[in-house]
Amino acid sequence: MSTTDSSQTSARSGSTASPSSHRVHDRDEERALNEDVELLIVGTFGGGGVNQYVDNQASRLEDRISVSTYGMGMPPSGSGVLWFLRGLVLGFVAMLRFPWRRPPEIVHVHTSHQFSFVRSSFYVLYAKYVWNVPVILHVHGSSFDEFVETASYPLALFQSAVFAATDEVIVLSNYWQRVLTDRVEQSKITVLPNAVDVSEYRAAFDADPPRIVFISNLIERKGVTELVDAIDHLVARTDDSVAVDIAGDGPLSGRVEQLAADAESVTYHGYVSESEKRDLLRGGSVFVLPTYAEGLPIAILEGMAAGNAIVSTPVGSIPEVIDDDAGVLVPPGSEEKLADALESLLASPEQLAEMARENRRRIEDRYTWTQTVDELLAIYRRQLAG
Repeated sequence: MSTTDSSQTSARSGSTASPSSHRVHDRDEERALNEDVELLIVGTFGGGGVNQYVDNQASRLEDRISVSTYGMGMPPSGSGVLWFLRGLVLGFVAMLRFPWRRPPEIVHVHTSHQFSFVRSSFYVLYAKYVWNVPVILHVHGSSFDEFVETASYPLALFQSAVFAATDEVIVLSNYWQRVLTDRVEQSKITVLPNAVDVSEYRAAFDADPPRIVFISNLIERKGVTELVDAIDHLVARTDDSVAVDIAGDGPLSGRVEQLAADAESVTYHGYVSESEKRDLLRGGSVFVLPTYAEGLPIAILEGMAAGNAIVSTPVGSIPEVIDDDAGVLVPPGSEEKLADALESLLASPEQLAEMARENRRRIEDRYTWTQTVDELLAIYRRQLAG
């Protein structure tokens, strides 16, 4: 059972005995977690990649251990000064309420860069020094590298103090482990990539004609300006024979709407539901994300799970996921190279099919929620064993 802002526990039942003593030992450990341990997950809930991860983490752990969640108060979506001020107020209220809940046995805090890190630091420090329980800090954020590398001396000291209060730090890839070299003891760091539910994505491998798919927020950081220009070039080169699906909303939606109005082969879907997103990905051949900064984008993992080749940029964790067998990486900000990469892949159906199958295999091998839950449980057991 998962609870929000509460400390209710639950026990798993109905386990089947195994002839393997190793499995019996693992089941006994898991039952002990169910009966005696409450995990508190502290994060934000709603839309966005990090929020989706937190929602999935809580729901997928709840039948394995006792889980409670605590929201840090930031509104799930929005922008501008009023949105930020509302976030400050809600965040402050959440901090005031936090000490009144019952202490759990272990705390898992999610964080990102800038204000998110400052806000989440309260929960790390309180859990460590007031509750005296193990604390895991899970680092997300497209610009956490810049947040660390450009920090002033006082901010760097603060970052180091927060990381020193943790018992374990989870990062999304080896790249992010290197970013934290000067802030965290390397022995504290565990690399745990993002995950997807592969059962939700059926890979077709046979889109005809081949289709380019982009699904993300329509903002500058996602490379939307370059995408629009690249698709415009591509349409001109191919006499409007290329098929393109673009979904999402944001401040650059006007540019995408104009592109779709000018090119019959481009369809702008606006904001789409999860099921509509999966349908678009399943019908695609190439998932494109010409982003300027990322942690480890779940959107790319979803595109891979649905059997798409990937065209993206070598930022954040992306080069550790996408190599020449999985797609093409182009420099951020280069619409010409982006157009060239897309045109080259669309002209090679056999290469597209090979990449699609390779990407589906990679997701099944490394980026599933089944694997992630097992690794999270191993982390919790390790910290509780002390």
